[in-house]
Amino acid sequence: MADFALSETPPDLDAWRARVLDPRAGGYASFEGWVRDHHAGRSVGGLDYEAYAALAEREGERILAEAKARFDIIAACCVHRVGTLAIGDLAVWVGVSAAHRGAAFDACRYIIDEVKRRVPIWKREHYREGDADWLHPMAEGA
Repeated sequence: MADFALSETPPDLDAWRARVLDPRAGGYASFEGWVRDHHAGRSVGGLDYEAYAALAEREGERILAEAKARFDIIAACCVHRVGTLAIGDLAVWVGVSAAHRGAAFDACRYIIDEVKRRVPIWKREHYREGDADWLHPMAEGA
């Protein structure tokens, strides 16, 4: 099973977390990104994520490999939703284990920042006023 995945359904976070657990780990860090009800001063009613799956999965795996080489971590995984999501839905999850918490925190931040910056996933926000907009590359804070 790949360490980076796209998912059309809500991921089983217990199963994903189990993939990074290791008896050598003294620290674990995770990030959950949820669909929020606003962006750039506008009221959001939901969104769609679309991805170029083959390229997204390849780039996601590359980012995880970079994190493993750059930080002193044991394991790292990431799953990103695609499809239609409602306010409050989980959009992305990252989990990292390491011998020490600092490396886990640093690698987790690196992974989510690089996924948002480099992975070809497009977000279409649906605004409560009735219009919609595509956003990519993912702007800081998007």
